Amino acid sequence: QVQLVESGGGLVQAGGSLRLSCEASGRYYMGWFRQAPEKEREFVAAIASIGSSTTYADSVKGRFTLSRDSAKNTVYLQMNSLQPEDTAVYYCAAKARNVRFYNIYTSQYDYESWGQGTQVTVSS
Repeated sequence: QVQLVESGGGLVQAGGSLRLSCEASGRYYMGWFRQAPEKEREFVAAIASIGSSTTYADSVKGRFTLSRDSAKNTVYLQMNSLQPEDTAVYYCAAKARNVRFYNIYTSQYDYESWGQGTQVTVSS
């Protein structure tokens, strides 16, 4: 099975930055989602398993950057200019089955494996 280990969450003030990491047991199409208390799980960003093709939710474009270290099977979510509305538990997810090269996956139901979640809290 796919194993995902997240790290990097924490507490920051508005305008600050955090970098989340997700170490995977292989090279996969990877997504990030977040879920705030009493809210639905929300797509944040995704990166293709090959190359650097990325997709971002409108709410984080220009502030968040997703990248991959292929040698470590690790993806990073650099989060800048954080705002209180970014407060949530962040989950990385992997899609290992039936990945189409040109497809973009933004639904949580596209993914089979999930990290444990890491809390990001942004104070005003």
